[in-house]
Amino acid sequence: MLKGKFVVLGVTGSIAAYKAVELVRLLKKAGCEVQVIMTKSGCEFVKPLTFQVVSQNPVIIDMFKEPSRWEVEHVALADKADVFLVAPATANIIAKMAAGIADDMLTSTLLATKAKIIVVPAMNVNMYENPITQRNIAALKALGITVLDPEEGDLACGYSGKGRFPEPTDIVEHIKVILGKDGDLKDKRFLITAGPTREPIDPVRFITNHSSGKMGYALAEKAVQRGARVTLISGPTNLTPPLGLERFIRVDTAEEMYSAVMKHYADVDVVIKSAAVADYAPKNIKGEKIKKQDSNMTLELKKNPDILQELGNKKSNQVLIGFAAETNNTIVNAQDKLKRKNLDFIVLNDLTEAGAGFAKDTNIVTILHSDGRIEKLPKMLKRDLADEILNRVLLYLQNRMS
Repeated sequence: MLKGKFVVLGVTGSIAAYKAVELVRLLKKAGCEVQVIMTKSGCEFVKPLTFQVVSQNPVIIDMFKEPSRWEVEHVALADKADVFLVAPATANIIAKMAAGIADDMLTSTLLATKAKIIVVPAMNVNMYENPITQRNIAALKALGITVLDPEEGDLACGYSGKGRFPEPTDIVEHIKVILGKDGDLKDKRFLITAGPTREPIDPVRFITNHSSGKMGYALAEKAVQRGARVTLISGPTNLTPPLGLERFIRVDTAEEMYSAVMKHYADVDVVIKSAAVADYAPKNIKGEKIKKQDSNMTLELKKNPDILQELGNKKSNQVLIGFAAETNNTIVNAQDKLKRKNLDFIVLNDLTEAGAGFAKDTNIVTILHSDGRIEKLPKMLKRDLADEILNRVLLYLQNRMS
């Protein structure tokens, strides 16, 4: 996603400048070329040598320093940038940007660039909430500049509130989403389901399964980073929803997931049903906790709606993908599900294989296509598998358009 991208990072006079060092490290690790421009105030908090070592590029500060080669440096940098990041951004630099002031190297380069600009405020909570600062932030957003929200918490100045510099890892994820808006899935509408469902027995107990939601969340994250407009419908998980979702819908039961999926199905181009939906639910839900007794308890179950089957019946021009978790007769069972539910392809998990299945960061799958092709993929991280699945979705979308 970021390999080979040229990032210009403006570092200004905030105590959070030290966190920008880690941001540079992460960007370099992701394969970016990073050029740091510091304001003189920024140099008071972190020495330029630190950024020079981490970025492996000389740090630019003085606009009037004699150039090492003949070019107008701020214009050359502005032209090279894929993304221009101002992090941390003080109230002062935000005000200058809103007013179009160009009185140093950073502001001059900002005014000359046509790259995507991301501003990451970090300051005292009162400065951040000041109506003037909020007006300036609104002005930047109106110009198409992305301004990230600072985090809430204890601030270096002794105050507590909104103004903390976000985690560098989160900033990198925002960059991926912003750069991915022009990706190969640009504006394609995805509906992705993830996680388990919980079918209540009484106010305390429920039936569920081992699904963690990791595969569905990875698919949603990668689809967003490739430009898709993603609706993620999730059962109960401990995962944080990916950045950049168009819509996030939290559900608990199979009935709730059925309602949410059917509501949005007609409006999407692609459906990926990776949720592990319970096949059955208790027929009678008790209003009070069932007390333990010496005798055995019998629980009567009813069949839940088959969401994927109904989607296959309703299918028009959508690309429809299902998942199958099997322990025996894996290929035969997956082929049967592929055909019965009118899928374009199905992703088969053989739960008996080491490194495959629920609650793991890796997976081993076989992809069975409606035309009879079978692809066995090697063990890989679920994030990488998500891209492999989306690569195949893209081919189906292109074939529909041709």
